[in-house]
Amino acid sequence: MSSTRPYSPGDRGQEADGASGASEGGAVVPSESSAGRQVRRLSFDGASGVVPLARDFARQALYAWGWLPAATADQRAAAEDVLLVVSELVTNACLHAEGPDELWIACDNKVIRVEVSDRGTGQPAPRTPHRAGRPGGHGMFIVQRLCLDWGVIRNPGATGKKVWAELGAPA
Repeated sequence: MSSTRPYSPGDRGQEADGASGASEGGAVVPSESSAGRQVRRLSFDGASGVVPLARDFARQALYAWGWLPAATADQRAAAEDVLLVVSELVTNACLHAEGPDELWIACDNKVIRVEVSDRGTGQPAPRTPHRAGRPGGHGMFIVQRLCLDWGVIRNPGATGKKVWAELGAPA
């Protein structure tokens, strides 16, 4: 499923700035909102090697939130899906939007939400028709298949966008 809705049904969007989960320079500071949502943020300002950096950051969050180490194969698969989606969204920002600005990841008991902001003007979409045997062009198809929902947030009058995706928590 894909959409251009800024948020999935029933979601009110990001936490207020004070609950971003990070301080200046991208340092990770876990936070928890009153609704039990845990949030972390990573700034890519001046960073190189952003795809592995993003995966490592997401993996650390999954450990902090108890998704890893996984007790079952299903839990391990769910965590690997999150890491793959993070990689695909950050890679797309690198390839199509001058690189990512920030990774925002939030978790509650049922859903993990990943957002990658960039300065690009393009509209992410799975390639149609999907050509499984061809190299490249599979990123948003993978995101679409693994996620409960995904979409794009644009701020009127501002450059860039946030691409978000939501994955279900393991049972």
